[in-house]
Amino acid sequence: MDTIFNSFLLVFVSEMGDKTQLLALVLMMKFRKPWAIMAGIFIATILNHALAAWGGKWLSDQFSPQALAIILAATFIFFAGWILIPDKEEEFHQSRKFGAFVTTVFMFFIAEMGDKTQLATVALGAKFTDVKMVTLGTTLGMMGSNSLVIFFGDKILKRIPMKWIRIFASLLFFIFGVAVLLGY
Repeated sequence: MDTIFNSFLLVFVSEMGDKTQLLALVLMMKFRKPWAIMAGIFIATILNHALAAWGGKWLSDQFSPQALAIILAATFIFFAGWILIPDKEEEFHQSRKFGAFVTTVFMFFIAEMGDKTQLATVALGAKFTDVKMVTLGTTLGMMGSNSLVIFFGDKILKRIPMKWIRIFASLLFFIFGVAVLLGY
């Protein structure tokens, strides 16, 4: 449960204001089909994060525990800084001919490639070495944060400034980095 909870929490918080969350909002405004968009996000995320968690597990097998701890701590601390830089809302030009579900699967899978959430999933896979539980936790975190924007979008952003969400997420990544260093 620790793996699922930590994976969920890091992804849930770090997704706030991320480009994929903005993409979910854009797709919702364009298609107005929340369940098709949620299903698309789920499929894209499970594929993307399973690959990332497996990559992290593979990396953990390649390094000594001490070297891996230093790499993971540096990665988490790097993310603590990165998350403070807000994503810009990009123009997402997608065609309606594929519909909400197919467009969402394709757009989310591509948008997550090299994204901080995918790279954090690699780091979580290396830390916890349980591909299934990391994938489950990160996917639940992605679904949770994106469901908020799909179903409640504007209402939430009017109450909680994005700046504070980013600061909280940054602090969480920093704590993970320090905890990894202290654990070895």
